[in-house]
Amino acid sequence: MRGLMAIAFLLTSGTAAMADMKVSFDWGPTKKCFDSKSPPISLSGVPAGTKALDIRMKDMDVPDYNHGGGKVDFSGQKSLAYGAFSYTGPCPPSGKHKYRFTVKALDAGGKTLATATSDKMFP
Repeated sequence: MRGLMAIAFLLTSGTAAMADMKVSFDWGPTKKCFDSKSPPISLSGVPAGTKALDIRMKDMDVPDYNHGGGKVDFSGQKSLAYGAFSYTGPCPPSGKHKYRFTVKALDAGGKTLATATSDKMFP
C-alpha cells in the first residue's frame, strides 16, 4: 500500500511541476520571412534542476514544415532576449498563421522536467 501511495505522490508531483511552468512570447522585432533570430520569450515556473531549455517552433497551419529551434543554457533567467537562438522564422505564404513555441525544461542528463507551449498569430 505504501508503494502505491508513493507512486501516486510521484506521479502527481511531476504533473504539478509540468502544470506550473509557463511560457509566452512576443514577436517583437521579428521580421517576416527569413529572420533567423528567435523572438523574446518569457518564462515562469521553470522547475528546480533545469539546466537547459529546448525550444521548438511549429506553424500550426503547416505542421509538416520544420522551423527548428535551439537549446539554451538555463541559470534562472525569467526571459530570453531576441536572438537567444537561431531557427527558421515565420514566413506564412498568405494571411496570418498560428505558430506554437514548445519549451522543454531539461535536467543535466537531458531528461524533460516540464513542458510548456504558447501560441500566437503572425504577422
